[in-house]
Amino acid sequence: MRPPVPFLACPVLLLALLCAASALHPVRARDAAARLGRHVILVSTDGLRPQEIFNGADELLLTKAYGGISDTNAAQAAYWRPTPEERRAVLLPFLWGTVAAKGQVWGNRERGSAVRVANNRNFSYPGYNEFLTGIPDPSIDSNDKKLNANTNVFEWLSLQPGFSRRVVAVVNWDVLPWILNAPRARFPVWSGFDCPAGTVPLTISDAHADIVEHGRTVWPGVLLDTFVSHAALVSLRRDQPRAMYVSLGETDDWAHEGAYERYLRAAREFDRCLARLWQACQALPELRDNTTLVVTTDHGRGPGPVAWKNHGAEIADSAYMWMAILGPDTPALGERSNTPLALQAQVAATVAAAVGRDFNAFSPRSAPPFPGVFHP
Repeated sequence: MRPPVPFLACPVLLLALLCAASALHPVRARDAAARLGRHVILVSTDGLRPQEIFNGADELLLTKAYGGISDTNAAQAAYWRPTPEERRAVLLPFLWGTVAAKGQVWGNRERGSAVRVANNRNFSYPGYNEFLTGIPDPSIDSNDKKLNANTNVFEWLSLQPGFSRRVVAVVNWDVLPWILNAPRARFPVWSGFDCPAGTVPLTISDAHADIVEHGRTVWPGVLLDTFVSHAALVSLRRDQPRAMYVSLGETDDWAHEGAYERYLRAAREFDRCLARLWQACQALPELRDNTTLVVTTDHGRGPGPVAWKNHGAEIADSAYMWMAILGPDTPALGERSNTPLALQAQVAATVAAAVGRDFNAFSPRSAPPFPGVFHP
């Protein structure tokens, strides 16, 4: 028999407490006023474990037996270092060299900073819904292409003053336009796959569309991240959106295939995408020192030697994830420690708060922003 769950460790109960706290302490006008003209970019990478985020490559999985690696010497040379700090820095140089140095990273349970899903399903559609809408929805129990009834933060922002035609999404997974309910949301979405009828398309270029059309050679419903990164950069430089969502996904798919070296390579490319987006922001006068970058994932994964390949309700560790934030209004507190249990559902309101908007006023059931991520 499992021991009783401590009250504050139960994500559903904590969500209720967080929502109550949000109702009692709404975003104060004077705190939000300075952020009203800001920009925000949310980037997610599917199923990247906290283990790699905080400890770098896993020695147990840098093997042929458990990681499916044929050239273990090359993998060791590329990713193994003596300490967790060195390993994570060589794997994710931008996250640790810039985001952590100038912003915050949450989710290292070894330092008392846990972030977990509240939906208790630990797979993609429930996770994306939770961090995009702020509400874990128990009725979402599959990855089927069903239009999401819940309003996501980007849809809501697109209706706010100053955001009309300034919200975009660039996504890698063919289900995400349904999760965003693109026909109802009406902000432009780019996907390398067919979208539901009524979606407003975000056009990149005919050449890019042609490359993507003939480049879907690995998985039937997921694009290679390089296509998504390029489309996001084109849109960022051309459209200079006030709010942007970018979704990457190779980390999850290579892990499901048990290809640990490719999973690490995808994590490194995800980090490179973050760096390029941030550098592009700093090169544009409107976005320079005026943009907040929020980074997260939809779920965690199981531990080695075998469960790392999968996730779901039956794998307890896959409920734990992470969040990072960098921007002009975020105190440089680095890797957070000894924080209250945080929930994936808090991402949506954090995105809105980055641009001075109170998502909880529109959606009182949604979780409040992460505490302490913006200067008072």
